[in-house]
Amino acid sequence: MTSPTVLVVDDDRANLDSVSRIFQRENMATLSAANGTEALDLLRRPEVAVMVTDLMMPNMDGQELLRAARAIRPDVEVVLMTAYGTVETAVAAMKDGAYDFITKPLKRHALVKAVQKALEKRALVAENQSLKAKLAEISAVGGRSMVGQSPAFRAMLDTIRQAAPSTATVLLLGESGTGKELAARSVHEYSNRAKGPFVAVNCGALPENILEAELFGVERGAFTGAVARREGRFERASGGTLFLDEVGEMPLSAQVKLLRALAEGEIERLGGTQTVKVDVRLVAATNKDLQKEVAEGRFREDLYYRLNVVEIRVPALASRREDIPLLADAFLRRFAAKNGKVLRGFSQDALNVLENYAWPGNVRELEHAVERAVVLARGEVLEASDLPESVRKGPLGSAGQLIIPIGTPMEEVERRVIHETLRHTRGDKTLAARLLGIAARTIYRKLEREQSTGDGSAPQPPASDTGD
Repeated sequence: MTSPTVLVVDDDRANLDSVSRIFQRENMATLSAANGTEALDLLRRPEVAVMVTDLMMPNMDGQELLRAARAIRPDVEVVLMTAYGTVETAVAAMKDGAYDFITKPLKRHALVKAVQKALEKRALVAENQSLKAKLAEISAVGGRSMVGQSPAFRAMLDTIRQAAPSTATVLLLGESGTGKELAARSVHEYSNRAKGPFVAVNCGALPENILEAELFGVERGAFTGAVARREGRFERASGGTLFLDEVGEMPLSAQVKLLRALAEGEIERLGGTQTVKVDVRLVAATNKDLQKEVAEGRFREDLYYRLNVVEIRVPALASRREDIPLLADAFLRRFAAKNGKVLRGFSQDALNVLENYAWPGNVRELEHAVERAVVLARGEVLEASDLPESVRKGPLGSAGQLIIPIGTPMEEVERRVIHETLRHTRGDKTLAARLLGIAARTIYRKLEREQSTGDGSAPQPPASDTGD
């Protein structure tokens, strides 16, 4: 692995050489550029970890170079140097993504310290991404991955892990597109039946007579065209897990037979007279309110209680917004590999669009949006313009409510409320504090506490609570 490299940019040749020598004496690898154009070419080198650039340069100044660098290499930290240090310039540079701001005449120790801290931050970010990747690997099931780190996702996964080793029937509830089949596969993979088959049936996609034949099998001569005995999904899943998706769509006649199969552990093929023992762990899923279906006579109450031994709710994407960047990155890597494309990630504008969209179609809609963006992308970074218009111009996520699972620790509840409010105020801490009815200093203090275990570059509170 190549060592991290510092890219130094300055139109003053003497200063360029002087700054480069400072880092070389610290045993840091360096590259140098006399202008912004040269710098952008060098930024494409993967070993570049930090860019130290002069602010006042002809043609492309340091702030313009900073914005371009954030688009080309968002993982590279940027430190600005200037003899014209003003508070306004510093604030503008920080808002554009600069890590630090050093005024001339340069002090060697301050410059070296700024770069070392920038490298430390970059290492922490890389470690965090590695941990996220390991989490995705741990949650991998059936060649696909359940990806997430939000409280809602972790709560669901914890329940799955607790329920999986048992023999209890599991009922997965959730909106369409939330990933209920992946959750069902997780139940299977974490169970003692993981080496057995996982067989899935979509109860809403099959007509009544075909559904019963698929589930329970057919004897020869049971109906026209039944020229041979055929095993059903129950028999094929024996020793493993049978997943009934959209079980709320199952007709009443099939519900009666399913109830007997669960109660007795045996089935009877269509056209047959003998029972067949089956050893199956059942997982069912629906986006319907089964209690309402029971009350209105469309679903058997006794079957509902048979299915609902362990109930697990698969959270909507709106209640796990922290997972959107992680999910989007996982989809990008999968579809980039599938389509033979080299993509490094999303621009900040694209991530902002993804994080702020309402996602009525949940994870499935996000998956399709990223696949389309990967296919149509022209550069190495996915831009907001690569995303579907329905996402770019669609409804924003619910600003009026935040869904938090029961049992979430108060510290985590507080953190999520603050971050979600800041998301909607676009980072305006004073406005967020007003909306929450707390002092702006409280937000700064809590953010500082969060970052104290990270890069150490926590924002400093203003002199009063009236400015941001």
